[in-house]
Amino acid sequence: MKKNIRILVIDDEASITDALRLVLSDEGYAVEPAATVEAGMAAIDRTAFDLVITDVQLPGELQGGMKILKHVKAVRPETEVILITGYGSIPQAVEATRAGAFYFIEKPFEPEQILLIIEKALERRLLLAESEDLRKRLSEREGTPGIVCASRAMQHILQTIESVARSDANVLIIGESGTGKELIANALHYNSLRADSEFVKVNCSALPKELIESELFGYVKGAFTGAAQDRAGLFAQAHRGSLLLDELAEMPITLQPKLLRVLEERRYRRVGDRESREVDFRLICSTNRPPAEAIKEGLLREDLFYRVSTITIYVPPLRERPEDLPLIIDHFFRLFTRKYERQLSGISRPAYQHLLAWRWPGNVRELQNAIERAVLLAKGQYVEVEDLPFGSGEVTADDFFVPPNMTLAEIERLIIAKTLQRTNGNKQEAARILGIYRPRLYGKIRKYGIEVAKETARAAGRQGKGNGEAKAERDAESSRQTSARPGAKTVDR
Repeated sequence: MKKNIRILVIDDEASITDALRLVLSDEGYAVEPAATVEAGMAAIDRTAFDLVITDVQLPGELQGGMKILKHVKAVRPETEVILITGYGSIPQAVEATRAGAFYFIEKPFEPEQILLIIEKALERRLLLAESEDLRKRLSEREGTPGIVCASRAMQHILQTIESVARSDANVLIIGESGTGKELIANALHYNSLRADSEFVKVNCSALPKELIESELFGYVKGAFTGAAQDRAGLFAQAHRGSLLLDELAEMPITLQPKLLRVLEERRYRRVGDRESREVDFRLICSTNRPPAEAIKEGLLREDLFYRVSTITIYVPPLRERPEDLPLIIDHFFRLFTRKYERQLSGISRPAYQHLLAWRWPGNVRELQNAIERAVLLAKGQYVEVEDLPFGSGEVTADDFFVPPNMTLAEIERLIIAKTLQRTNGNKQEAARILGIYRPRLYGKIRKYGIEVAKETARAAGRQGKGNGEAKAERDAESSRQTSARPGAKTVDR
């Protein structure tokens, strides 16, 4: 119920706090106002708010809102924070996001806009609370780290784990390399009724094809050259526990019917043995290859696929769940600063922006390695861009991160700013890339207050031209600017 949701509004302008209190109260929220940093922090210490809305610039504090944000995340990390400013910028928004803000909104704003953002912030808070509750119920064992997430996709995975962990249903985990498939397999086993028994893991792509059968089934003495004594296989080792077959599609196609028979009969026979033995294990499989593709290419039997995929869990790549990036970055930063006893204050704004902009082809594993490397190499108080493995030159203007929960207008502003950055301030080239005429681009630049770099590259190019060419270009430029003046006729796409 909204009446149980408490919102703190911090702003020294009574017109802002009164307007927000009126709008939010009409929606059923419980609203408390504050006018200063001190009053706001005292209220936060006193009351557990669901959401804090604060102006960035408060009496006596040019960055008072950022101070409030950091205080909230220190004492009540579950509380969401929305920052309001009259002088916004993309770097400032990135800094706020890095510090844990849910949203960064500029004045003036419409009531419908702020209500939508509040609804999304409270929805995210609920998702995080449910994720934390699920993580607590999915008891962690030593060596099994928690799953750090905020996205709906990962939330659904946690719910699936909770639902099926205590059953014996076969589970197939599908996802790109580095997405955390083994982490999910660990959670399934360690929260099952078999948690006290062994969890055997087999990488089907790492074992030689001629040895994988004897490794799984075991063998008797004399079964083949080199079999000097009886040896129990991994099926026997996983008895009463769980067995993970990683990269299932890499298992030899000739061995797959034998695995299928074991799953159907719950019996197996060692290589060279005449007697069959009972076996009882829970099977978990994983693959980084789409099953339909593997079946089509003859790498995976269709009947085996149906047997092992009673429950299918698809783990999305990191690039499809950007909401999880800040949480995972902060998690690994804390983990490695503690592990290596590095007294670092944090990640610099440029470095953080690079982390958000990178596409992460190696997913969480790549991110983990990047943060570990950066923590070890950092020379100052902060992790800098040069400490990151991909460096400053490899994140292009095309590979930029769109923070979650942005409005369409804010996304448009971000795209225009990035395109102008890409063209070194050349508006004509930026308009061509964006597919709009220059007068419209000028209007967008004025509307969003975008700072445009000087067209240094273009100026240099002009200096290399003859006087006639330069004059012709200046005349053309003047003609185009005239068309953008009030009263001039323009064509807009």
